[in-house]
Amino acid sequence: MPEIRANVTLDCKGLACPMPIVRTKKAIDQLKAGHVIEVQATDKGSLADMQGWAKNTGHHYLGTVEEGNLLKHYIRKSKLSETKEEKQHPYTICHEELATKMTGEGKITLIDVREPAEYAFNRIKGAISIPLGELEDRIKELNPDDEIFVICRTGSRSDLACQLLTEKGFKKVKNVETGMTGWTGPTEQDNSK
Repeated sequence: MPEIRANVTLDCKGLACPMPIVRTKKAIDQLKAGHVIEVQATDKGSLADMQGWAKNTGHHYLGTVEEGNLLKHYIRKSKLSETKEEKQHPYTICHEELATKMTGEGKITLIDVREPAEYAFNRIKGAISIPLGELEDRIKELNPDDEIFVICRTGSRSDLACQLLTEKGFKKVKNVETGMTGWTGPTEQDNSK
């Protein structure tokens, strides 16, 4: 593989979602169009985060190189004419509303887009694990007519997932605001690990 050269290297090792994206947004603003940033991260979820964020903003996700536990993400800053204003999914639900819906009569679909390890250690009972990086490939597992709620750790990955589902024709999709970090309802974990 040819050597990949970056104009700037950003150290996000040890940081969890959403911090690698937050720092990348600030750092890329300081670059000239056409320059490449290398974002070094250890959070496995950062792969889907970087890909989704780049797609959402118009910057060019070039790829990721894995070196053991280290992920090196490469993103090229786009020209102003190529970038898009970062959008957020307009439909959200708070924890209290979700808890009420879960105890109600109707069937709901709750998708957890965190990485498998995050899901294994702490999840809402009944949540379906579909990591953000797998969502597009597994979209046929979901019914576009269902009311779907999407959760992650903080609400960032789930926001990107909601946008993807909406682009694919899903009409009743809501992002669970503040994600699992703010959830005070009952949870379960996989004790077989």
